[in-house]
Amino acid sequence: MPVDIDIEERSVTAYISGEIDHHNAGELRAKIDSAVENAYPELLVLDFGAVTFMDSSGIGLVMGRYKLMQNLRGRVAIENAPRAIKKVMRMAGIEKLLSAENRREESLV
Repeated sequence: MPVDIDIEERSVTAYISGEIDHHNAGELRAKIDSAVENAYPELLVLDFGAVTFMDSSGIGLVMGRYKLMQNLRGRVAIENAPRAIKKVMRMAGIEKLLSAENRREESLV
C-alpha cells in the first residue's frame, strides 16, 4: 500500500510513498478519506517525504482532501515534499491555498 496512516487525537497523518499517478490515486484517496471520515480530525497532514513522482492526479488528491477537510471544518498541511513535488504544487497554486494553514514552517515553501 503506497500510504500509511497515523491517527492521533486531533490529527490524521498520511505518509504517502512512491508515485502518485492515475494508477494509484484512487486507492490513496479511498484510504485517506476512510481514515478522515472515521476520525473527524482537525488536521490532515499529507506527508510527501517518500513520494518520488507526482502528476496532476496528485494535485487532485490534495485538492479533494482540502475540500473534504473544509466540509469537516478542518485544515490540511503538506509536509516534507521533495523539491520537484513542491514545484508541481507551486505551479498548480496549491501553496496559496494551504500556506496559511500549515502546521510547520517548512510544510510547503
